[in-house]
Amino acid sequence: MKLTRTLAALGVSAAISLAAGSAFAQSAAQRAVDAAKQYSGEEITIVWEAGLQSLDPLNFSGPLWEKLTGIKVKVVEVSTAEMFTKILQEHRAGTGAYDALNVVPSWLPDLAIAGALEPLDAYVDKYGFREELQEIAPVYRDNQMKHDGIIYGFPDDGDVFVLYFRKDIFEDADNMKEFKAKHGYALAAPNTWKEFREIGQFITDKYKGKVHGAGFIRVPPLAMFMFQERFRNEGGKFFDADSMKATINSQVGVDVFKAMVEDNKFMPAGVESWGFVEALSAFMSGQTAMVVSWPPYGRWTAGYGLDEKVLSWVPKTTIAGKVGYALPPGGHPQLALGFSLSVSSSSKKKEAAYLFIQWLNSKEISLQRVQLPYALRDPFRDSHFASEEYKSRWPDAVHYLDVLKAGAVSGLLDLSLLQTDKYEEAMRQGISRLWAGEDAQTILDDVAASWDKTTKRIGVDKQQAVYKAWAAKPNAYPN
Repeated sequence: MKLTRTLAALGVSAAISLAAGSAFAQSAAQRAVDAAKQYSGEEITIVWEAGLQSLDPLNFSGPLWEKLTGIKVKVVEVSTAEMFTKILQEHRAGTGAYDALNVVPSWLPDLAIAGALEPLDAYVDKYGFREELQEIAPVYRDNQMKHDGIIYGFPDDGDVFVLYFRKDIFEDADNMKEFKAKHGYALAAPNTWKEFREIGQFITDKYKGKVHGAGFIRVPPLAMFMFQERFRNEGGKFFDADSMKATINSQVGVDVFKAMVEDNKFMPAGVESWGFVEALSAFMSGQTAMVVSWPPYGRWTAGYGLDEKVLSWVPKTTIAGKVGYALPPGGHPQLALGFSLSVSSSSKKKEAAYLFIQWLNSKEISLQRVQLPYALRDPFRDSHFASEEYKSRWPDAVHYLDVLKAGAVSGLLDLSLLQTDKYEEAMRQGISRLWAGEDAQTILDDVAASWDKTTKRIGVDKQQAVYKAWAAKPNAYPN
């Protein structure tokens, strides 16, 4: 895609006017641009998730920043699975190879304690960004920006799970009448997992497998986040806060594991191996009536941006205008993954890197970025949810944004500890065993034992301090 087409499609003439200092003369974006011009001719390097995410700095924000400031942006694409390790390795080597970083928020304590991230408070005050940071939706602002009271990253991606459902099936008069007669309540987006199972089974039975009640992402690295969400909505706690013994193998955990297996029975055969694309394809083609996934599903099912060549792999939607949006059962969706913008502590161009991420994260530039159909950045500011421009993108976009806004209030944080990846790996292995048919209690007992071993190796007191700080956050557990 040509840059000129992207700029025209998003109305970026307003952003270009930053260079002239007219429309946004007092904005944080303009201050960043003005200050960055002293570094014109230099190059900064930013680490970005490989794939669609990286098309933002490659096609849009990087070229625009260079046009405004004269600073080139080199994008280093890294898979999410390797990003934490590469950032930490580069920090320990002290090469200064990275200037700006994308950091999954659950990694932030680990990287901050390791000294890999530059504290940002002094820059925030110097360049007047603190007020705009307060406009980031609370669940991201209050949970994904600081460690030990210090700003280390700017929340930059409103990742949150959404329940998508087929309105045409749910609002069919015969379906509504039959379901009400059988279960005694209205056919609507499920509020509980019991309702989810009853609705899902009803649809699969009614349509005789031509349409299944649901089809979820079940590959262990992603199903792990769905387990975290459901486990906490059902009342589970990850650890005993006093002893730091893992409690993942409580009755709640076992019941959730068993329920996930039961749910698979009304989903399409082979769902246990489904990833992001498989679940998307099944829903877009009309094979499933419900799915829980990230915000891009909502845009693509409406057909938004699917004429972009880089989205040619996305199946053509057969359900545009037929999709409803709701919070998943339990009402507290997982804020699965997401990204914050940070500065590498080993960078030799810290100020230039900081100015770039302030500009990226600013109110006006971020609004344009979250509307890029190919870049996978999701709304995270109050102004994004209220944007009349965004609401006009497709007929039901206003309802989509309303649900994302609700998730930005009630959403649940990913578990964040020292060496979180070790705990996640044990859970991933446990889910693989679950799909293979092993006993739920046995699996979770083994996962808990692995967690306890990791905690002991790290240091119980050290990990306990991090866990208690995480658990004290307003969105660690449902209120």
